[in-house]
Amino acid sequence: MTFDWPDTTLPNLIAERADTISGRAIIAAIKASGVEYVVSVPDITTSESLLRPLATDRDLHLVRICKEDEGVGICAGLSFCDKRALLLIQNTGLLDSINAIRAVAVEYSLPICMMVGLLAKEVDRPPAASANFGVRIVEPILDVMGIEHHLLETVADVAFIKSAIGKAYAASAPVALLLGRPPSTR
Repeated sequence: MTFDWPDTTLPNLIAERADTISGRAIIAAIKASGVEYVVSVPDITTSESLLRPLATDRDLHLVRICKEDEGVGICAGLSFCDKRALLLIQNTGLLDSINAIRAVAVEYSLPICMMVGLLAKEVDRPPAASANFGVRIVEPILDVMGIEHHLLETVADVAFIKSAIGKAYAASAPVALLLGRPPSTR
């Protein structure tokens, strides 16, 4: 089995840096959406740019978990206490947690807000065209489950965070914010 790494030639790296979402911008949007708790498993996609800064942020509570499906239950419990939470995971954890998401978020109509890093997604193509099977199937699975989702890849996409989380809590419905690129540490 071979693994195709994203193109790391200089022009692609420069293009990626110019329009990549910063971790700081994502954290600011999370705070602006009224989220108080970020529930997460450490992952390679967001560790440096989101998890490390979240661990020291005094405005947000970072809840570290062992498995992503635990996070679904924790976010559900917080929603019953009128607390907003965000489940920060990778696509592998999303796929591992499908049954919990189905039962808790979809069937009970709870505002489980997920930010999902698409591990090894190529920067030059949409998730549906990814060579990585685990990335390619995320959006179709979310569509079949009726879960609204937004792909976040550019600086302009940060605006979807606050509105998507607000809509999820207003409608009591799950939402997935898909990180198509690892956020930058700037």
